[in-house]
Amino acid sequence: MMAERLGANPLIIQIPIGCEDRFIGVIDLIRLRGVVWDEHSLGTDFREVSIPEELKEEASRHRSRLIESLAEIDDDLMEKYVNGEEISESEIKRALRKATISMKAVPVLCGAALRNQGIQPLIDAIVDYLPSPLDVPPVEGTNPGTGEVEKRKPGDEEPLAALAFKVMMDQGRKLIYIRIYSGVLKVGMEVYNPRPRKKEKISRIFQMHANQRDRMEEAKTGEIVAVMGLKETTTGDTLCDPARPILLEPIDFYKPVMSVAVEPKANRDQEKLPESLEKLSEEDPTFRVRYDEDTGQTIISGVGELHLDVLVNRLLREFHLEVNVGRPQVVYRETVEREAEASAKFAKELEDVRHFGEVSLRISPNVRGKGIEFRSELPDDALSPEALAAVEEGVREGSAVGVIMGYPLTDLRITLLKAQTDPDHPSLLALKIASSNAVREGCRKASPTLLEPMMAVNIIVPEEFMGEVVGDLKARKSSVEAIAPKGRIAQIDAISPLTRMFGYSTELRSLTQGRGTFTMQFSHYDKALG
Repeated sequence: MMAERLGANPLIIQIPIGCEDRFIGVIDLIRLRGVVWDEHSLGTDFREVSIPEELKEEASRHRSRLIESLAEIDDDLMEKYVNGEEISESEIKRALRKATISMKAVPVLCGAALRNQGIQPLIDAIVDYLPSPLDVPPVEGTNPGTGEVEKRKPGDEEPLAALAFKVMMDQGRKLIYIRIYSGVLKVGMEVYNPRPRKKEKISRIFQMHANQRDRMEEAKTGEIVAVMGLKETTTGDTLCDPARPILLEPIDFYKPVMSVAVEPKANRDQEKLPESLEKLSEEDPTFRVRYDEDTGQTIISGVGELHLDVLVNRLLREFHLEVNVGRPQVVYRETVEREAEASAKFAKELEDVRHFGEVSLRISPNVRGKGIEFRSELPDDALSPEALAAVEEGVREGSAVGVIMGYPLTDLRITLLKAQTDPDHPSLLALKIASSNAVREGCRKASPTLLEPMMAVNIIVPEEFMGEVVGDLKARKSSVEAIAPKGRIAQIDAISPLTRMFGYSTELRSLTQGRGTFTMQFSHYDKALG
């Protein structure tokens, strides 16, 4: 079935001793030894045994097939196999590792997850056959001081370089998961975080086992551990040696594209809701919370339906907070379709001081995904740097609220044509307010339009269902970018409007008899479809 449905080349390296509720162990076909687990220890205790008599013939047959399959992939093994020479255990492992890394074969092991049987050989196989950090080039980063590229080899003797990849709140304290790329991390050690440019001290190091933890005094290269004591560190930050700073490539987070309104079911939980949401947002950088002043609602935003469902479920499970959830709302953007010019004045007396400013702007469409670009056509000596900065700040603030439905403006090219203030009483405030008003006035004249989030969708389906899936995508106004056959399955890449993708996971399962899978992430904003 693996070969037929997945298009893989499975190589069986273990066969079971017993089956279903009578499963007690496995036979290692490479070493021709049996491994049997003590059923009362939940997979902790095991012993090696000789192959049972009734399974010797089956084990020999499967081992011959394994060697024959490897010989077809590995030339050195083929020569020995053809000449009838004995093939050693180390040669089989070498050939199997080479085939696995080159993705020409997939080692297949067996076990019983419910009773934890088969875990130890599985971990050994990961070490034996999958690539290690020594098989890839050293990790690269930039020196935060010079901007030059630096490398860190995976070794304890190298300067410390670690990446924080997860934040979890544990009884009100930050528990930060890190992966150590080089060097050694010790309790009480001072580490440097280049993002906030601060040093912090490690108070505790834990080795994590699901929800259990063991305290450690130090962690070495290649280890994944959790640490406490880091107040400024968040997901994606680098931790390094203060004497040899390095900034590793940060984690690229998806933008929130879907929002729902939440409110507590009980009035007594009104104060508890913001505190709980703040803790969740500290853990998840793709989760945003804001309070809508106009409607009085608390709005939470995430990367999709499932993401928001999980967060709402966590409110109930971890914070015992029941909430009412509004319908999902898509986070739109606004832009313009043609060029326009606009002027705005601000003249007002505040606390006996006259504030006056007048600004003229040209607003034109920008390339999709470029955001807001601001530039000035005034001579260099026409405005002071402070006044120019005030105009740009006003432009940015004016772009935060659109003119159609109040969504943020994006993909605009805004050019400053004219700016003046009272020479006797120059007012940065007046320039800022006039700039903001000019942006809004210009957008009204420049044919404003809505942009909706477009999602990059990657779908993997058996080839016999490809036609139905492509037809469904087109019905959802999606653009099919590529279809790549991969054996008996097909990979479909498409760009789809988020508004048409609600409930897609259920529909895909229905179309493919439960065998289709998909991933979806934000791609860009584009003009809303009718």
